[in-house]
Amino acid sequence: MTIRVVLADDQALVRGGFRVLIDAAPDIEVVGEASEGAEAVALVRETGCDVILMDIRMPGTDGLTATREITEDSTLAGVRVVILTTFEIDEYVYQALRAGASGFLGKGVEPSVLVAGIRAVVRGDALLSPEATKGLIRRFLESPTPVVSAAHPGVAELTARERELTVLVAEGLSNAEIADRLFLSPLTVKTHVNRAMTKLGSRDRAQLVVAAYRYGLAAPPVLRGTGTPRGGTSR
Repeated sequence: MTIRVVLADDQALVRGGFRVLIDAAPDIEVVGEASEGAEAVALVRETGCDVILMDIRMPGTDGLTATREITEDSTLAGVRVVILTTFEIDEYVYQALRAGASGFLGKGVEPSVLVAGIRAVVRGDALLSPEATKGLIRRFLESPTPVVSAAHPGVAELTARERELTVLVAEGLSNAEIADRLFLSPLTVKTHVNRAMTKLGSRDRAQLVVAAYRYGLAAPPVLRGTGTPRGGTSR
């Protein structure tokens, strides 16, 4: 199966560079380019693409708004949004993940990482490094009033093992690290994580991290003996 990709960036040079790298892969092709968000959303609907590489800072409709439009449209449920960014951790990336993005790639990414990343999100994996996951956790910790929505009905359907693994994913652990910690096979871990994603309505691993905090499955870590969240103060 050929993976169909749309590029959304206001810089033609950036789009051209990514197109060359992507089109060199035998199983991936660029099916459209957009220079702003509204055009990107229209192209996603027109082309029926699998992945859109989305820059956030674009004139007109920005990438964050475009990401939300795509992820909230049930007819585009199969589309994965990958954010193109210069910095791995920033407020815009956090907001994009909350809006439903599957992860992000740096604009200076190596060709092999770019191609592997596109394939990964199509499989349902997240392009979210351990550093980025920890950054997302820090962002929740720094929020004056962390957002915890009403419990998702799927929370009650989680098995004890699925709940346990969801918490570990939210802590930034990879499947291999979870497998080592719990003496499970990586395949068993992946199976439980995938079931948790299904029950919580998470498109991928990145959204499972968000859901873990949103639905109160994962609590901000507390400094031992102080009752103070890490990164916070006792005042």
